[in-house]
Amino acid sequence: MRVDKIDKAERKLEKDESLIEAFKSLLQQEKFSSQSEIVTALQELGFEHVNQSKISRMLTKFGAVRTRNTKMEMVYQLPTEPAIPTTSSPLKNLVIDIDHNDHLIVVKTIPGAAQLIALLLDSMGKSEGILGTIAGDDTIFITPTRQTEINELIDNITKIFENSL
Repeated sequence: MRVDKIDKAERKLEKDESLIEAFKSLLQQEKFSSQSEIVTALQELGFEHVNQSKISRMLTKFGAVRTRNTKMEMVYQLPTEPAIPTTSSPLKNLVIDIDHNDHLIVVKTIPGAAQLIALLLDSMGKSEGILGTIAGDDTIFITPTRQTEINELIDNITKIFENSL
């Protein structure tokens, strides 16, 4: 009976790996503009139990984004940068640029990293001069507290990113 469970687990792993391989191969074609198109293509390849929910989770897991292809169509594409960052990723590898005006700091990150970094910055809070953050996929807006000079906050944030290991 134990051998049956091992065989079943191995078959499932092989099936999952082939689904992932097919999924990545389809996205590299840069022609799928909706999740339902990806579902249909995978079902035609023999993955009949794939649904939109599964595709949504896979797109998130592998860091896929919608971008314009060479024909200027919006399509799903896998990132060329590392996929979804983890809490063990060095911050300096996730941050692309830091800029500011008199009232706001803008941090550009690799795709998928902004919310993770914003969570870290929000946890530092007002005591470090951060009133709050707003994060998208690859951009963070940071506003300083009333008492904090923008240049002081820029220096603090830059040090955080540089000193992270």
